[in-house]
Amino acid sequence: MHGFDVYDTTMRDGAQQQGINLSVADKLTIARHLDDLGVTHIEGGWPGANPNDTEFFARAAQELQLRTATLAAFGATRRAGGSAATDPQVTALLDAGTPVVTLVAKSHVGHVERALKTTREENLAMIADTVAHLVAHGRTVVVDTEHFFDGYLLDRDYALACVSAAVEAGADCVALCDTNGGMLPGQVHDAVADVIASTGARVGIHCHNDTGCAVASSMAAVEAGATHVQGTINGYGERTGNADLVTVVANLQLKKGMDLVEPYRLQDATRIAHAISEVTNFPPFSRQPYVGAGAFAHKAGLHASAIKVDPDLYQHIDPKDVGNDMRMLVSDMAGRASIELKSREFGVDLAGDDEALARVLARVKELEQRGYTFDAADASFELLLRRLLGEEDLELARIESWRIMTDARGGEDALSEATVKVHAGGQRIVATGEGNGPVNALDEALRQAFGVVYPEIAELELIDYRVRILDAAHGTDAITRVLIETSDGASSWTTVGVAGNIVEASWEALLDGITYGLRRAGVDPR
Repeated sequence: MHGFDVYDTTMRDGAQQQGINLSVADKLTIARHLDDLGVTHIEGGWPGANPNDTEFFARAAQELQLRTATLAAFGATRRAGGSAATDPQVTALLDAGTPVVTLVAKSHVGHVERALKTTREENLAMIADTVAHLVAHGRTVVVDTEHFFDGYLLDRDYALACVSAAVEAGADCVALCDTNGGMLPGQVHDAVADVIASTGARVGIHCHNDTGCAVASSMAAVEAGATHVQGTINGYGERTGNADLVTVVANLQLKKGMDLVEPYRLQDATRIAHAISEVTNFPPFSRQPYVGAGAFAHKAGLHASAIKVDPDLYQHIDPKDVGNDMRMLVSDMAGRASIELKSREFGVDLAGDDEALARVLARVKELEQRGYTFDAADASFELLLRRLLGEEDLELARIESWRIMTDARGGEDALSEATVKVHAGGQRIVATGEGNGPVNALDEALRQAFGVVYPEIAELELIDYRVRILDAAHGTDAITRVLIETSDGASSWTTVGVAGNIVEASWEALLDGITYGLRRAGVDPR
């Protein structure tokens, strides 16, 4: 009796997303994270067709010690008119040394005749020959039937014949692929049920997200009897991406009661999803189900009042089940309950302190009117809260002044220079920094100045910088909002600055980001 396969293809299909370029070292890192999540299969790439993937499998054999996952190599059926035993690409799959080999096979008659330029009969022979050859060499074979659902609608009998050819040759599972991503969940459900009833195959599902239904279609396939589901972390993939594997697993486990991964592994899902985001260099999507920063974030004052009574009133699961947490967003929609709950996140209990709650709420609403937003700037709100509560040891330095000069000569790149003067550690410090823009120069100067007294600043890094022009009708005279994300290598936080001058707004967000990071690290004023 087979179990249920949670099959990840982030490093192969997900890596086809525009802008993702994974090194071998990146793929080894991602594989370790996926193993921590508890997936059953990790598809490493296409050996023989891609030199990096060939190197990955060679290094994986020496360097990867997987505890829960099995490594799979991906490739295609043999060439038309040839033999699997002599096909170099099939040989490369065997040379990869993985216990599992996944083959992509044509199941759409139009692709067989126009893309492969071969006959229907030869395509069936290519499937059977390649599967049988790999099985004879001790490999477990998964067959991905490319464009299956479109092919099924065009010629059901031929699509089913492709599935049967794979099963009869010894394939462990046949994954039905919505390669174009155009199917709706009901269509997927009915086709999967038909395939199982007609062929007796063990069926898997591989969905793309072009209709926004990849997760729903994957769920529909499982309801119809599929016992193997493919997807990518964070929904990476070409065009609009693949089914987000974390969402699919969380839905099946937490909503349908299926036992797919150990609960403690699912409780690490948020960390793992964000860690892989760092490797791919794609910022985490705040609205991503289950693991996004906004997945359990509440903004309206009415929600906050209810959550104060019972968090479950506005949450579909306990966020801790996926390693996330509830967040209260402080905004111009906030009421006293929002402020109280948000403050509690920072270890500040304002319950019963009506005067302090009123003061903080009034200040928040005033700043929001001026263009500030604390929805995505928790660090700035925490600093604001502590300043309003009179914490005297919050500031690490007294700022005397700062200035920026930008020098542009002819066709050469402009160079910016910033000077910062601060008082810290009983001394007056003057520091100058250069950069490829005013904000970069200001960041360098600020780091040099603080670094004299606070060497811990070397651990902090600016990782994201976002600008929003407010009141755009005013043109270059508009108010500017800057959001800066800073990291200490283990986590990150966001600060906000607002001013008529983009550099002044950047300075405010930069200074708050560094102040918050140092205080978070336990640094006291010196």
